[in-house]
Amino acid sequence: MTPPRTQQIPVVVLAGFLGSGKTTLLNHLLRNRAGTRIGVIVNDFGSIEIDAMTVAGQVGSTVSLGNGCLCCAVDASELDTFLETLTRPSARLDVIVIEASGLAEPQELVRMLLASENPHILYGGLVEVVDAAEFDATRERHPEIDRHLAVADLVVLNKTDRVGEAEQERLRERVVELSGPAAVIPAVHGRIDPELLFDPALRPDGEEKIRQLTFEDLLREEAGHAHEDHLHAAYESVDFTSDIPMDPRRFIAFLDSRPEGLYRIKGFADFGTGDRDNKYALHAVGRFLRFVPQPWARGEQRLTQLVMIGAGIDAEALRAGLAACRAEPGPATPDAERAMWGVLRYVQQEPEDVREGADVQETAAEA
Repeated sequence: MTPPRTQQIPVVVLAGFLGSGKTTLLNHLLRNRAGTRIGVIVNDFGSIEIDAMTVAGQVGSTVSLGNGCLCCAVDASELDTFLETLTRPSARLDVIVIEASGLAEPQELVRMLLASENPHILYGGLVEVVDAAEFDATRERHPEIDRHLAVADLVVLNKTDRVGEAEQERLRERVVELSGPAAVIPAVHGRIDPELLFDPALRPDGEEKIRQLTFEDLLREEAGHAHEDHLHAAYESVDFTSDIPMDPRRFIAFLDSRPEGLYRIKGFADFGTGDRDNKYALHAVGRFLRFVPQPWARGEQRLTQLVMIGAGIDAEALRAGLAACRAEPGPATPDAERAMWGVLRYVQQEPEDVREGADVQETAAEA
């Protein structure tokens, strides 16, 4: 029997012009998923290294890989249909990645996802991949790249090994000018930590199936490419825990002014008297920010627990900034509810059947 779905599936849009390395990045994610089940939607199978993976079966335009991932070749008119297929509980997927090439403009794909009536998906952000060595030439050929960068939530500045340090810094500054608050991540061969894009997969048995990549993993992945640095060593992780609720206004101000180099924030926030019934799951990638209210479980300790991932970040300054967001103790007031308005701008509600599934599991656990 397939267990009821207990959460929505994030859908990440992966965009970039020809030669940027987005396909390399996509294949990197598939090879280094470490237990996370990824659904991939592409315009054709030519971009996926299916031959290098075990194919468990194929039905129509959907290929099942032996590692639990699914790949669909679709056009834009079929997108909703295949999202429906990929979000069936039997697929057991953790995240869906849409490669924008050949399907639609990135902005149009984002609009389609936000307007989707599928209750089992939630938009997970737009990732734009750019070629550092060809960036200026690409802008000349495709001036619309400026529009893509302006709406991207995270930008991967790929192929940085092909430019010098001074040129890389110039390009980074230019991309920041065009993309505004989007996080800009340097990369070589499309290798980024998958955790920058989606959360680790937790199975019903409680075993965490995705983990930080080890040096041995990378040696297996790129046997023909020697590289000096451990992939995850390029990123820093900072945790924050507080048993004092967060002040919604201060917390939103902190998130709105998060420093350059802070790529990802995830975890849960307790807003105390602002909403005594729910904790708020937080997911931020670059400029993208989403809260999902989730009922507190009976007897659950009420904590704010956050993990921040980035490069060149000041861990103590981040923790101090979050500590300054803690609320003063006091009773629930109308102002406490008004203070939540800033949070509610970024809220995406869980669909009714998702909440019911969680209730069923909790009832079963109590029984």
